[in-house]
Amino acid sequence: MKYMSKSDNETVMLGKRLGSILKGGDAVALSGPLGSGKTWLTKGIGIGLGVDPDEVISSPSFSLVNEYQGRCLLYHIDLYRLDKLNDIALLGLDDYFHENSAVVVEWSERSPGLFPPGYISIRIEITGDNTRSIEINSDDPDTLERLEKGFI
Repeated sequence: MKYMSKSDNETVMLGKRLGSILKGGDAVALSGPLGSGKTWLTKGIGIGLGVDPDEVISSPSFSLVNEYQGRCLLYHIDLYRLDKLNDIALLGLDDYFHENSAVVVEWSERSPGLFPPGYISIRIEITGDNTRSIEINSDDPDTLERLEKGFI
């Protein structure tokens, strides 16, 4: 599924729609260049998951993991500052993937083996000053069907 966003607000709204579809056990792998809108999309996902809209959802570039409470826990992980797979393995990130949480990982391409089966892959490309191409996919037919139904 491919979408075009013309603003940060549209990216947040797309994330909100996605968040309303997510459930505990879901994992989202975000990739895209610096400044493409990964954190904006995650803000929307949090709102869609029921995180208090007044709570600031920010990039965990320095903390590496931020946790928010909504319908289920939302773990927002950022791998930008990690260079080596050993660094990622030492963090024990696989502990965050369980049926009571949704996990969103920015810079997911730095750890391709991290994600459980059926994860959601989102690639954001910068297509202009304010425009983004956002492609959402999953290798799991059930997850893909749930996404498609949620976006109709």
